[in-house]
Amino acid sequence: MKKLAIGVDIGGINTAFGLVDENGDLYAESVISTKKYPYVDDYPAYVEDLCDSMKALAQSVSFDYELMGIGIGAPNANYHKGTVETPANLWRFRESDTDRNPERRLFRLAEDISQRFDGQKVLVTNDANAATIGEMIYGNAKGMKDFVMITLGTGLGSGFVANGEMIYGHDGFAGEFGHVIVEHNGRECGCGRRGCLETYVSATGIKRTAFELMATMTAPSKLRDIAFSDLDASMISAAAEQGDPLAKEAFRLTGEMLGRALADVVTVTSPEAIFLFGGLSKAGKLLFDPTQWYMEENMLFVFKNKVKLLPSGIQGKNAAILGASALIWQEQSK
Repeated sequence: MKKLAIGVDIGGINTAFGLVDENGDLYAESVISTKKYPYVDDYPAYVEDLCDSMKALAQSVSFDYELMGIGIGAPNANYHKGTVETPANLWRFRESDTDRNPERRLFRLAEDISQRFDGQKVLVTNDANAATIGEMIYGNAKGMKDFVMITLGTGLGSGFVANGEMIYGHDGFAGEFGHVIVEHNGRECGCGRRGCLETYVSATGIKRTAFELMATMTAPSKLRDIAFSDLDASMISAAAEQGDPLAKEAFRLTGEMLGRALADVVTVTSPEAIFLFGGLSKAGKLLFDPTQWYMEENMLFVFKNKVKLLPSGIQGKNAAILGASALIWQEQSK
């Protein structure tokens, strides 16, 4: 009998989920609204909606199969505990809420879903770790024992694999590479600190860089005619492809920041490869070339020219679902 897993990607706007086999083939998929359930007291209704929708999806395929488990990628998810803990953009306190005990925003997601699925195995991890495991199971990291995944979206996420195992750390939150400080007293970060890598290397980071360059460069640029709220990373990428000097410099600076930081990571983990995943990585050579150059330029000599910088092999609209489902297949292989 065929074996399938459900992969779930919980985002701030929508939650996408699908039935996936161990080869990464997607048999059915669906989506529910996450933003429909914005507050702490909406969480039980969200879980109910998600479980009902997953059950409907599970029954929608026309052949018999064995459901092996449910893998979930979510912000601030703790693999060890099966929890989602104080996520920035999910299930917030209401303005009128007087009880703001942080314990109320510790959501036992794995347990809550498993109870509604007759005790089915449910594993959760953060979205970057899910992408990392997806790369290992389905993507370009097949067969690799030591590698790093960098996810470049609104922020910068990461996952670290050593000796074939995800590094979770003792508390389940290891791998917050986006929050290493790369600029003392630098840009404000959503985490409350200044100078974090993701404030420079991300879709929002390169946008901030482009606007700083408008103030310090006199070169003509079509980006100057776009309001900050209207500009996005794809516009900067398109302008750079057309030779726009300001956009090209924005990518060079972004690659410099990322390359220097990756050179430091290599000294700690000595990976075989580093993968770039997510929207900003789709800029291709605009990002990869300066990142590779600055990484090698700042690399400790014993590591020079040994570490491959590669695109993810699971890019695409279903990548997050595949990554989440891979949690189950990785568990099965242990």
